[in-house]
Formats: sequence, C-alpha cells, structure tokens
Amino acid sequence: MSRRLRRSLVIVLLILLLLALVIGMLGLYVVRRSFPNVDGSLTVPGLRAPVTVYRDMAGVPQIYASNEHDLFMAQGFIHAQDRFWQMDFWRHVGSGRLSEMFGESQVDTDKFLRTLGWARVAQQELDQASPDEVAILQAYADGVNAYLAQRQGTALSLEYGILKLLNQGYQPDPWTPLNSLTWAKAMAWDLGGNMDGEIERSILLKTLTPDQVAQLYPPYPADHPTILQGYGQAAAPVAASQLAAIQDAAPAFSNLDASVRNLNQLLGAGLAGIGSNNWVISGDHTTTGAPLLANDPHLAIQMPSIWYEVGLHCDPVGPDCRYDVGGFSFAGDPGVIIGHNNDIAWGLTNVGPDVQDLYIEKINPDNPNQYEVNGKWVDMTVVDETIKVAGGDPVDLKVRYTRHGPIVSDTYGKLEDFTKKAGIDLPAHYALALQWTALQPSQVFSSVLAYDRAQTWDDFRTALKDFAVPSQNFIFADTKGDIGYQMPGLVPIRAKGDGWLPVPGWTDEYAWTGYIPFDQLPNALNPAQGFIVTANNPVVGKDYPYFISRDWDYGFRAARITQLVEAKPKLGVQDLQAIQGDDYDAAAAITLPYLTKLSFSGTQAYAVSLMKNWDMQDRMESAPAAIFNLFWRDLILKTFSDDLPDGPLPDGSRAFVVFQSLLQEPNSPWWDDRSTPAVETRDDILKAALAQAINDGAAAMGSDLGRWQWGDIHQAVFQNQSLGKSGVGPIESLLNRGPYAVSGGTSIVNATAWKVAEGFEVTSLPSMRIVNDLSNWDNTQWINTTGQSGHTYSPNYVEMADLWRNIQYLPMTWSKDKVQSAAMHTLTLQP
Repeated sequence: MSRRLRRSLVIVLLILLLLALVIGMLGLYVVRRSFPNVDGSLTVPGLRAPVTVYRDMAGVPQIYASNEHDLFMAQGFIHAQDRFWQMDFWRHVGSGRLSEMFGESQVDTDKFLRTLGWARVAQQELDQASPDEVAILQAYADGVNAYLAQRQGTALSLEYGILKLLNQGYQPDPWTPLNSLTWAKAMAWDLGGNMDGEIERSILLKTLTPDQVAQLYPPYPADHPTILQGYGQAAAPVAASQLAAIQDAAPAFSNLDASVRNLNQLLGAGLAGIGSNNWVISGDHTTTGAPLLANDPHLAIQMPSIWYEVGLHCDPVGPDCRYDVGGFSFAGDPGVIIGHNNDIAWGLTNVGPDVQDLYIEKINPDNPNQYEVNGKWVDMTVVDETIKVAGGDPVDLKVRYTRHGPIVSDTYGKLEDFTKKAGIDLPAHYALALQWTALQPSQVFSSVLAYDRAQTWDDFRTALKDFAVPSQNFIFADTKGDIGYQMPGLVPIRAKGDGWLPVPGWTDEYAWTGYIPFDQLPNALNPAQGFIVTANNPVVGKDYPYFISRDWDYGFRAARITQLVEAKPKLGVQDLQAIQGDDYDAAAAITLPYLTKLSFSGTQAYAVSLMKNWDMQDRMESAPAAIFNLFWRDLILKTFSDDLPDGPLPDGSRAFVVFQSLLQEPNSPWWDDRSTPAVETRDDILKAALAQAINDGAAAMGSDLGRWQWGDIHQAVFQNQSLGKSGVGPIESLLNRGPYAVSGGTSIVNATAWKVAEGFEVTSLPSMRIVNDLSNWDNTQWINTTGQSGHTYSPNYVEMADLWRNIQYLPMTWSKDKVQSAAMHTLTLQP
C-alpha cells in the first residue's frame, strides 16, 4: 500500500470518526435538551410565593409551599417537567382525540372513545365541582402551562421530535382542568366493569351449552377467604330464557368485541392479572407495636410507570394550607392517590363490582334514532361529534343515547333464525347500549383531595362517599393504632338478574332501581383477627343483602397472603416485603399430584423429578418453574384450543379453578382432542402437554433441562405506550427498555402476569410496591417499576427496574430534615 493511499485512508477514517462524533454529540444534545432543570432557581409566573423542590437520588420531588395554590401549581409544573409526553398522550386517550396526534390509524379507536363519551361526562363533573376543587385544578393546569411556555418540541420531550415524522404540524394545546378529569375515566374503564366478560360469554354461547360455559366460569371456591369475615354472598340465578336468547343472539357481539379489544390493548385493560394486593396489620401483630400497611397495584406494564411519587407539603400546615401528604400520583392529576399523610396511611385494590350492563335495544326500522320503551317508540338523544385527523379530513360521528346509555354497537339487521322459544322476540333491528356507573357525573377528584388531608377514620370514610368509580378496596391505618376497611362506589341494584349476560332493554324487567347506600357498603374497623387482606377476592358472601358481582378473582392470592400473615406472631417491614415478593404457584399445587402419578421415561422422567423436589416458587432462576409453566400453558392449550378456537381460553385464577375440578374427571369430554380420531383422556393430555413443553423449552433454552431458568422465557419489556409500539425498531429501541428476567406469574402474589394465548412475556405486574410503617414514616419503603422520569436516557428513566424485579426497596423520606439530607438537587420556583 502506498504512503499516499495510507494517508488518504487515514484522512477518510478521521473524517468518518469526526462525523460519528458530531452525530453522537448532536444526538446527545437532542436527548438531553428535554431533561428538566432540577437545581438553582426558575421563574414561574403565577406563583404567589417561592416554592422549594428537593429531589433525591431517585428523582422523587418533595414540594414545599406556603399556600395551596402554589403547592398544586408546583405539582403541575413538576409533573410536566418529568412526564409531559405521557400526560399529553393520556389526555388524548381520555377525550378520544388520538387521531389528532397519530392520524387515520386511530380513527376507529376515537370513534369508540367518543361513543363512550368520557370527556362529556368529565365536563359535567367539572361544572358541578366546588369552587375549591376548581381552584386546585386550575392552579395545577397553570403550573403545567407555565412549563409549556418555557419548552416546546424536543425541549419538551424527545417523542415530539419523533412525532414530527408523522405529524409535522402538531403542537400541544394548553392544559385545562378538564384534561385532569378525563384520565380518571380511562382508569375506570381499566378497573371498573365486566362488559368484556358479558361479550365473551355471549360469544361462547354460540357454540357451547350453558352448562359448558358455567364450567368455564365456575363459582368462587368455598374454602377461599372473603375480605370481611362473617359475610357471605350468593349469585342471583340467571333465567334459562335469558341464556337461550343470548345463545341465539351471540353472533351480534363480534363487532363490539373488536372495539373493546382495541381499547383494552391501548390501555392494557382486560388482562388476566389486572388487580392488586393490599393488607394492613394491627400493632398487636407487628414488631413495632404500630400498624403496617402494604400495597402493590397490578396494572398493565408500560414505560414510563403509570405512577409518579411525590411529596406535597404545606410549610407550615394550617387552615389556609391543609396538605402534608406523600405517595403515588398520576401525572396529569393533582394530589396523591395512594400513600400517607402525617396521621393516616391507605391502600387500594380493585373491587370489581358489576357496574356495566349491556342492553339489547329494539330500534325502529323506520327511524334509526328511535328505540322501544315498554311498547312505544322513544326518541334517542343524538350528539354530533367531529374527529380531527392529522393529515386527513375530519370524520363526523353521531352518538346515540338510550335511557340506558350510549349505543356501543352498530345497528344490525334481522338476525338469522333468532328463535322465539325463550319467549323474547329479538327485534328486526336492534343495537347494544351500555349502562355504566362511570358515565354519570361523580366527584372522585373531590374524594382524593379529601382523603389526602383526612386525619381520622371518620374523616377518611366521609371522604370516600364521593369515590364513585372505579370502586376500590380501601384499607386504612392511623398513628393511633386503628386499622380499617371501606368499600366505596356506586353499585347498582337491579330489578332482575345480576349483569352476567346482556339483557333485553325494551322493558323495565332488568332495570337498575338504585344504588347500594354508602352506609350499607361493606366496612370494618379494628376486626377481631387483627388484620385485613384484600386481593380482588369477594368482599362478602351469601349473607350480605345486596349483589355486588360474580366476576371476582378466585382468591388464590388472598389465601396465600392470609397464610403468610398468620404464619408469624409478629411481623416487621421486611416480612411484608417478603410477602410482596412471594412466588408460590397454586397451579402447580393443583396439577402436579396428577402428573407425578404417571409413568415417564428419559427426559420426561427427568423433568417430572425436577418438579417433584420443587418448592413451587416461580423464581426467575428456577428450572422447575420453567418446566412447569411451559407444561401449564400447553395443558391449557391442548385441553381447550379445539373447543374454543376463537377463545377466550381460561387464564389466571379462573384456569386454576377450572382445572381443579376438571382434573377430578379423567374422562370429561373437555379432554378429548377433536382433531384426532381417538378419544383422549386426562392422562393422555397430561402426557402430551409435558412432551410439548419439553420441545418448546428445548427450542428456547437448549436441551439441558437442569440449566433452564424461568426468567429466560418470563421477561418484562417496558414499552412506551404510544411510539414504543410503532413497529419501527430504532424508535422502539430508543424508548423501550428490556427484556428483564422476572420471577412470579399470573395469580401469584408477585403478580407478573402473562397470557396463555400469547406466551410468557409480562403483560401486567405489581406497578409499584409500598410498605407503610406507622411507627416511623421515614421507615416507609417503596419501589416503582421503572423510574420517575419519562425522558429516555435520563438517569431516572429505568434505574429502578432491577430493584423492582429483585423485590428491593427505597426509603420514602418524610420528615423535612431527612428530605433535606437525602436531597441530591434543590430547585426554587420563584414568582
């Protein structure tokens, strides 16, 4: 090679290196320019006095203000600093305006969201809110907008630079109080009803008998706990005529099913494993002599976390500045949803009452805007909506309302062969309307603010009177030593039926006649057993005078938590942390006794021997856990895929109970594989499932079963809810993080859920964990799934993921001296 050629190559190499360096520096600049200022001083027009914000190593802000206006204005400013893209995306979901951001691909989703009308209901709530609430909402919005006035484009968040590739003209609108209220409706959808269950069961009745459907949705196990001891509740019977009518009408539900599935996919709703754990233990059973209160809500996996930890401190606290509270908030909303103040702590899990009913409405064949009520045609209320579409023409939509609620399906023509054997004439034209408690105005925001400042059990219960939807299991503890439970929420009283399946809407036969009075909703103060456990299991049973639901979690988590709480006479903070990380798999305890009785050889015998000596803990490093979960999934698929080709397959705790019964019937027709000429039995399917599991595992992890690890196939990938699912690799790698090997599984206390139909990737998870120590608030422990920041490559973007998956915690500092000593950054917001 000549000297000149070598010089030329060196020059080219240097140019390339310089170009790479420039591009890297430019990329670093673009990424970092969205990072917020967290030190020094910033001017925030609208503040009335200086506000101090301390941030610890995890980026958790503790906000100190001298008046309530400034406290909530600063919260809005800080939320926007760290999470504005998330806030902007959420408000477009809540108001059905996704097409304004992402174009034509979201029009169908917006149509369904506008039909549900969350923003219309939220506007009614805002109109009815008290002046004090409106002032707080406006102060919060002013704080958000003060930040927007200082930043735009990629200086606001990197995602806006990516969005420019899709929507060149997009600019975020100013924040409004209405934007803070619409997200509550999205959470109510996520946690608040059983419409998807009604649709599923109606579709199943197309091909299955009512008895078969009942086998797939069994009753709650008699030996599993209810939340409040001494109560009991039985389901209302479903009329045979109703079941027969729904079986004939089942084809009509497919379009609505598609709309519900699209929305659930967007929000992460409707997943096996969505739920939560919480429990509270009195000081008589703790090592400190004061109550301990633990909570870990199970929600869809996402990036960043759904939760944002914050401390809101009036300095000083007094009649004109009443808040001194810390815990987990939603970016976009003022206040703290789960946490503690100086006097009390509280936690939430989902009750899951049946508060959604689908009504089959008769439509006038000569006028699609009329429907039948008790033999007469009645005009619907019709609302005109216009959906703006980025890069496209606006789309007009008419939303029709009956007395029950919005029409959530298209109008159908006459069904083929809808029989009259049930005594119900299916109308020649009909539609499905949704009645749902969240579609009437309530004051949940008022409730949150009230319990944030509550000081006693009576204050707390009074605050919860306005917590209408989604109904939650609230547990309570105070520094005086009291523990308590309250179920709030609007729960309908029905003239007939229990909402398990759609019902005729053209008469009053299945009408809602009122709601369970708040004073008669289940509650308890200082129960005799000295603790309260909730895990989405039934609150009450057959002795309770009102119907709440048939769609409970089946209680395996609740039973396990109760067992672990009762296992020691005194428990400390670390004991509660260990319970939150418990990986005991009840499906293994149900299934393995039948599998291990069978004869196997070779690799299959080795697999069974590994599971025989297993403690049934689904730890990420466990080989038996990997083998069992592969087997469990294949068992469900081989048992039910031939009978339920379009789903839904039994999953989660429901599958546990289905197999608990089915395994006792070795010749049940469910075991037979319809695709083969032979008639298979239970043992045939158990053996086939194990063989398939070993083949599946070998393809993923190699042939040495002893080296398999559950975490090799059970992994968490934290995806940005919007652009992180774009399908564009470079964008996804920029915003998403993972995979992370994790322990746990579906319907396990450490509830890292996965879907049988899709595989072992985590779909929902303990979205945060907290253990409150009421003897010393500074000893309260917490962890989030990812991090405080929504800015990719921020030090606080995903630094908690390893702590979270290994059941490790951070201290939630409370006293001001501890906050100041833990502070890594101090920011003063100046008027």
